[in-house]
Amino acid sequence: MWTPDEIPDLTGSTAVITGASGGIGVPTALELARHGARVVMTARDPDRGRAALEAVRAAAPGATAEVRALDLADLRSVRAFADTVDGPLELLVNNAGMGPMSRRTTADGFETQFGVNHLGHFALTGLLMPRLLAASAARVVTVSSDAHSLGAIDFENLGLERGYGMFSAYSRSKLANLLFAVELQRRADASGAALLSLATHPGMTATGILKPGALTRPFNALMRLVAQPVAKGARPSLYAATSPEARGGQYIGPGPKVLRPSPKALDEAVAARLWERSEALTGVRFGEIRQH
Repeated sequence: MWTPDEIPDLTGSTAVITGASGGIGVPTALELARHGARVVMTARDPDRGRAALEAVRAAAPGATAEVRALDLADLRSVRAFADTVDGPLELLVNNAGMGPMSRRTTADGFETQFGVNHLGHFALTGLLMPRLLAASAARVVTVSSDAHSLGAIDFENLGLERGYGMFSAYSRSKLANLLFAVELQRRADASGAALLSLATHPGMTATGILKPGALTRPFNALMRLVAQPVAKGARPSLYAATSPEARGGQYIGPGPKVLRPSPKALDEAVAARLWERSEALTGVRFGEIRQH
């Protein structure tokens, strides 16, 4: 079974990890830094970000890591962060995520789970694409979930103003993650860019993604009993990010092993339409993906 000990030497490479202040983001950052990458950890909460950075530095003395502010629920923050990233970028891990919650909206008016989990990462990836393509070989890893199989993309109700359900909204955002990851690989292949795009499913992990509440309390109690530790939950992301065996377009789950996503995640027409709507909503256009 693959373990993080098999990660190759990453010296000279730069990695950006969203949501690296908790959950599987911390062990993902730790292992990449431990194997030589310069790691940029992002955090919405400065205090949690600093605490996570201290934990990484304590566990990997001499590692090159830093934390920067990024709020995926605000496209101004996404643009501001992207402007701070310089030089070639070998790895982007779209890890941050919002779990099921009562309906809220982002600073830009998007339903929060869709706005953070999909649109924020879509915009960030597009803004960082020149940096990714400046690398000789780059990877984009987007964390999805097996919940994607329960999701549906309703283009007539994309903001879920009608019939909102916290778990259906979460599933829809995770389906959008997978549709995006696979479509990004299609576009990279079509243009001949040396870019790999993969999606992952961490498995049932004690990440604390669900906020305490009457509706989520029973689920949180179950998670504490049966969920795996975050270090194991990070393994699919680490494998997708670093393994020479990983291939673009794959969906990597616990093991790590290659999973077969729901057929709805492979619907090219839906993926292309979602891409177009995402560009229109965020104002971020990828253009033709070509290596620089």
